Amino acid sequence: MAAAPVWSVDPRTGKQREQVAVEATAQEVDSAVRAAHAARSALADRTVRAAFLRTAADRLEGAKEQLVEVADAETALGPVRLTGELARTCYQLRAFADIVDEGAFLDVVIDHPDDTATPPVPDLRRYKVPLGVVAVYSASNFPFAFSVAGGDTASALAAGCPVVVKAHPDHPGLSELVAALLRRAATEHGVPEGVVGLVHGFEAGVELVEHPLVAAAGFTGSVRGGRALFDAAAARPVPIPFHGELGSLNPVVVTEAAAAERAEAIGSGLAGSMTMGVGQFCVKPGLVLAPAGAAGDRLVKSLTEAVSDTDAGVLLDHRMRDNFLAGVAERAALPDVESPVTPGAGGEHSVSPGFLTVPADRLATGGGAHDLLLEECFGPITVVARYEDDDQAKAVLSRLPGNLTATVHLSTEEAAGEGRGAEILAELTPLAGRVLVNGWPTGVAVAPAQHHGGPYPATTSTSTSVGGTAIERWLRPVAYQNAPEALLPPELRDDNPLGLPRRYDGRLER
Repeated sequence: MAAAPVWSVDPRTGKQREQVAVEATAQEVDSAVRAAHAARSALADRTVRAAFLRTAADRLEGAKEQLVEVADAETALGPVRLTGELARTCYQLRAFADIVDEGAFLDVVIDHPDDTATPPVPDLRRYKVPLGVVAVYSASNFPFAFSVAGGDTASALAAGCPVVVKAHPDHPGLSELVAALLRRAATEHGVPEGVVGLVHGFEAGVELVEHPLVAAAGFTGSVRGGRALFDAAAARPVPIPFHGELGSLNPVVVTEAAAAERAEAIGSGLAGSMTMGVGQFCVKPGLVLAPAGAAGDRLVKSLTEAVSDTDAGVLLDHRMRDNFLAGVAERAALPDVESPVTPGAGGEHSVSPGFLTVPADRLATGGGAHDLLLEECFGPITVVARYEDDDQAKAVLSRLPGNLTATVHLSTEEAAGEGRGAEILAELTPLAGRVLVNGWPTGVAVAPAQHHGGPYPATTSTSTSVGGTAIERWLRPVAYQNAPEALLPPELRDDNPLGLPRRYDGRLER
């Protein structure tokens, strides 16, 4: 049987643009993984790795116009958004190059023998080594930053791990272009092209996570797809780490005092956040707890006006559009659910934004049809739950699953320490990996202190996929005991020939 073709599709029209590849067979997946495995030694030199990452960023920037043009044709995200995302992706590659140069990620610790300790301490030297080949599953909604050259790939290469990327079907043409640029950058530094593999097709994705030479996996996508791959990774004869980002509601709590102080600003800010990127951000605020009463009414009025002024947009593909329309209809039909601005079809290929409101007591107890409102609906929609008192809001929060983010809007006095501000922050902390005050979760800065992850189902692990510490996912610690100095890797020798930051007999050395 001939391999199925992989087509590039224009989401604005639903028409096929061109065939860019064919779905990979099991043999082709095996070849890609083995080529990546063979490239490991070429990444052993940190200087080479850092130079490779910087050259990759240079090559992407040099092809910016072509890349943005193809990305827009396949995703309809628009040149402005895509140009910014490409810049972020290049910055991320260079940031990981800096991390590689610094070397702190190796976490070098050296303890010399101490016979006076109880029990006695032998000579111990510990650092981190790369896991091996990493399978990367591209996301639909970030064709640059969470795709072939995205954070999973950049952090894995920085750790010294080759990658095999499973391309997302929504941007296969772009995936091929980016992979070619990364391979070109690799060969400029003597690294084999196989260090970045690329495969297409659903079955290829399953074959990839089950391949015995794949040592770890990074995924961004749906709960259903991610959980299936997570279970497959755990069911292997040798289970592997699976770092999956699956789904998030990203709750927002607006206190009564905050609504009284600036309801209009909160309403307009919410509208901008929940419609950004046609509601296709993983950190879109999908549930808002707002007070009942006059202040909450003002907030809803402001939100209504702002969302009504927002144009319809095109989702990443027609399957997502169908799911969005079905999800909106099912939620809007629930008892006591109202739709001040009805989300739905904005045209044959587009959707219009909107939001739903519901009394919070419908969500405070479980087991009913209204639990659907506590599940993510991908697209430009949010649910505003109106609470009567603090206990009702707390009851809703207690029923939420894990999230990437949780946000609270406080009044000036509450932010200064008066009232329940600290208490609400404590209530939100168990729910999310990033807790925001008086802001909006859309927009994830690439910074050393960033954490983009959260309790399940937001992610399947406690790690982050954004920021410098994302590199830790692809490393494992090794300790050497009483090893002769001449046999030790240079990272662990007393004279520190590589000039690495380390903890040496309890003292931090930089």
